[in-house]
Amino acid sequence: MSTALVSSLVLAACGGGGDNGGEGDSAGEGGEGETYNWRFVTEENDGQVQYEYAEEFAKRLEEKSDGQITMDVYEFGQLGSEVDQVEQLQSGAVEFAIVSPGFTGTMVEEGQVFALQFLLPDDQEVTHELLNTSEALNEDLAALYEENNIKPLAFWTEGAMQWTGNKELTSPEDFEGFKMRTQDSPLIQESYRAYGADPSVMSAGDLYGALQQGTVDGQENPIFFIADSSYHEVQDYMTISNHNTYVAMTTVNPTFYNDLPDDIKALIDETVEEMRDVGFEMQKELNDELLDEIENNEENPTEVTELTEEQREAFRELQVPQRDFFRENGGEQAGEILDKLQAEIEELQGE
Repeated sequence: MSTALVSSLVLAACGGGGDNGGEGDSAGEGGEGETYNWRFVTEENDGQVQYEYAEEFAKRLEEKSDGQITMDVYEFGQLGSEVDQVEQLQSGAVEFAIVSPGFTGTMVEEGQVFALQFLLPDDQEVTHELLNTSEALNEDLAALYEENNIKPLAFWTEGAMQWTGNKELTSPEDFEGFKMRTQDSPLIQESYRAYGADPSVMSAGDLYGALQQGTVDGQENPIFFIADSSYHEVQDYMTISNHNTYVAMTTVNPTFYNDLPDDIKALIDETVEEMRDVGFEMQKELNDELLDEIENNEENPTEVTELTEEQREAFRELQVPQRDFFRENGGEQAGEILDKLQAEIEELQGE
């Protein structure tokens, strides 16, 4: 990272280096005549879902504002690790960030609800609707993030999660002693211990080398991330398990957002709403396209196996007790949020 960029981030975090929200306007007043330049940090790189989402978000916001608003979009690693990026958002050093709840599980424990395998609907379109409409998520869980200086604007899917490994993974027994890379979430780690695996917390930036060297045996991610990060080049097997959904949050620093003029906030809110369906189609197209590439890659062949419903049920049975673990260890509101979310899922699925 350049010295100039580090300096600008430090100034922003300390309140120096100019007003992130433009100059001269207070909340509720019009933003006409002011110009705004904001930072939007992602956990992924150019060509991956989060980065493409952020680029499209920035483009639409600039067009809506007739150039009054511009955004600089940062790839993963440009401003530090996932944890660094969350801290920068909280401090106001960056205004917008795409955050994965898995990297905030020790801060907002209730956010670990997304780590519960076989909880969200198997159908990604139903999950998309759930994320858009759920009160448990968009009101109850969002309020807990805001208490930690993170304001979720939207929850959205990056696709179903799949497994890769140095051996075939089609039964819980296959995970016995298996060194599984996980995010820093106690519940994710506990979920893999239920299969007999040995979970290992690791940043995405270190994962390729760890897979290549055998430091870890496997990992979980959406298809697009597996392909674009080339994990399939150093893993011989991929399991289409659909055991979970990778959920991301579009977030903003709440102090920054609340201080913006109403007309500027309205432009942000409008763009967030537009990106719900745009982001869904973006991830679907990318995941479908890259699965085809993995399956037909002759240079780095990967054996792709899709779990049968019977095989999925064997894994699902071991994950049901993890819901009690979440209730007991997922924060004060864990049980309330889980019960409400489960009721919403059942209603959407007509159960």
